[in-house]
Amino acid sequence: MHPDPTVPANNPRLPAAIWALGFVSLLMDVSSEMVHSLLPVFLVTAVGASALTVGFIEGLAEALALVVKVFSGTLSDFWGRRKGLAVFGYSLGALSKPLFALAPGAGMVLAARLIDRTGKGIRGAPRDALIADLAPADRRGEAFGLRQSLDSVGAFLGPLLAVGLMLLWANDFRAVFWVAVVPGLLAVLVLVLGVQEPAHTRPGRGVNPIRRENLRRLSRAYWSVVILGACFSLARFSEAFLLLRAEQGGLAVSWVPLVLVVMNLAYSLSAYPVGRLADRMSHTTLLAIGLLVLLLADLLLAASNHWAMVLLGVAVWGLHLGMTQGLLATMIAHTAPADLRGTAFGAFNMVSGLALLIASVLAGLLWDQLGATATFLAGAGFSCAALLCLLWLKKIGDNPRP
Repeated sequence: MHPDPTVPANNPRLPAAIWALGFVSLLMDVSSEMVHSLLPVFLVTAVGASALTVGFIEGLAEALALVVKVFSGTLSDFWGRRKGLAVFGYSLGALSKPLFALAPGAGMVLAARLIDRTGKGIRGAPRDALIADLAPADRRGEAFGLRQSLDSVGAFLGPLLAVGLMLLWANDFRAVFWVAVVPGLLAVLVLVLGVQEPAHTRPGRGVNPIRRENLRRLSRAYWSVVILGACFSLARFSEAFLLLRAEQGGLAVSWVPLVLVVMNLAYSLSAYPVGRLADRMSHTTLLAIGLLVLLLADLLLAASNHWAMVLLGVAVWGLHLGMTQGLLATMIAHTAPADLRGTAFGAFNMVSGLALLIASVLAGLLWDQLGATATFLAGAGFSCAALLCLLWLKKIGDNPRP
């Protein structure tokens, strides 16, 4: 692999900057999920959009975020700096929130989502590369698990706050969207004041990371992880359909964000322990278990739209996220050269983003034409296909050590 001698091993604790980045993610997810937990229902009930439109908006927005990560990650490698791009991306996400409150129809919602997700794309790869730069080499699984865990804490606090405000303000979507601006701005403030970039990200400055000879340094093991990420994205379409499934089952509009509270609670509780476990056991085994968990979630959600069954399926879905998302990031960090980490994370997320767009549009089409059950059964089928892909690429199962 590619050791980074400037990163100390066996450090008894993670650097404070990694905790700060975790709290930045927490605050921004509070802001984002206050909006996203209500947006599908807002589009369908207040704007009159179809499930296909919801799937298109969500898939395109998330895909754009992941494609933009390629360019921001490459720029962070070229400049030898990560923090500035992260600050810009988080700022763009915070400043997009008022557009949701002002949106008269699906067109402006789409524009707001694209701006918001562009900000996510700009900050994502530099932030992940910064975590890899900051973390001790033998504790990257723990570092990424911590960030994912704090991120998902914000992702369940946001919907929980949305539920309370919807009940307090008689289902006033737009008032809740205005409140979401505040934690977004706080996230930017914590990033600016609480994170200092390490000096050892500078040596690659001015070197074009996408030159052919540099791209050849991305190993076969790295590209195997990229393929796996795409398979996982095909198996897991937009979470907007979880919200629609709950609303379809008769859950009151004010309580629909509870779906994301349950999902992200399971995500938060599992991400950090699994991250620590990833530093000690086979990545392939953990990923395979994660896919089996996703398969179970799809089958539960396909079986019934009763609120109890939906919440159980959503909790299992969240467990899958906690088991796999930080782990895939850890695998990218282990298999990419230190000076190409931004580019490596960006390319990984671009491929995953295109797969997510295909999955979300297909999910919306199946929902409109055949119903919700067909959508989740298709997800189960893709989970089985992803498991076969994982077995085919089993050669990367032994944890790559830096």
